[in-house]
Amino acid sequence: MMTQFRMILKSMRPRQWLKNIFVFAALVFDGQLFSYRSFLTTSLAVLLFCLVSSLSYLINDLVDIEADRKHPKKQLRPLASGELSQKNALIGVIILAVVVFPASFVLDLVFGLIISAYFLLMVAYSMVLKRIPLLDVMVIATGFVLRVAAGVVVINIDMLSPWLFVATTFLALFIALGKRRAEMSLLQDEAGNHRQVLQGYTKDFLDQLLTIVMSTTLMTYCLYTFSSPIASNNQSMMLTIPFVIYGLFRYLYLIRIKRIGGAPEEIVLTDRHMQITITFWSLTVILILYFL
Repeated sequence: MMTQFRMILKSMRPRQWLKNIFVFAALVFDGQLFSYRSFLTTSLAVLLFCLVSSLSYLINDLVDIEADRKHPKKQLRPLASGELSQKNALIGVIILAVVVFPASFVLDLVFGLIISAYFLLMVAYSMVLKRIPLLDVMVIATGFVLRVAAGVVVINIDMLSPWLFVATTFLALFIALGKRRAEMSLLQDEAGNHRQVLQGYTKDFLDQLLTIVMSTTLMTYCLYTFSSPIASNNQSMMLTIPFVIYGLFRYLYLIRIKRIGGAPEEIVLTDRHMQITITFWSLTVILILYFL
């Protein structure tokens, strides 16, 4: 039983919970990072997003179990490898659903609606949308925007710069397109057999999209820094732009030159350059928004 529990936990993909840090965006950029009440509420929202993400991962693995068994890396997942039974995976799905949705609506009604919308979107993604080129990456980007929106509603922010939402959308698109590009490099001629949507892409097409989206990500982030609503000196936020430029360039370098990036969270957890860049960007943002 304990072995099955560990396999369920592994299938919940705790490494990918890193994506849910976007829920903290509203807390940080609205100047409430050091508010105990707001921090606690946002942390609970992050936890619930981690659990609903894991719920969607379990459902996705159940739906894709046969395809995953043919994938060079995904075949090692607990369900695909047979280490986790489908029955126990279904039990995990039920338990997570019973916990996540009531708790989300108790925390905040609108937050509960956002969590529900996110879950339904991810289920639709697992069932249909991930097989449709372009729409697949747009759904992923929408998931990140919903995370930011969730962080807004739980601490009652009246208004957050719209440029922050737009920049988040394009950043998520950039990461999703990079993931597709890395998968094509890894799987080569077998790409379409392992992930159906890759039949609708070519490397050249993805490279063009990456160039466009990277430029737009940088542009919209710059527009946010020019109009930050809480910085005492709006122009000081421009000091964070070099870190964003290097971070975008580094990610592109890793997927194009090093041919990694199929799991973007692994880049953040393993690439020292990216870790240093994110750390210095974060410290600079906090210094500008809270101490200048």
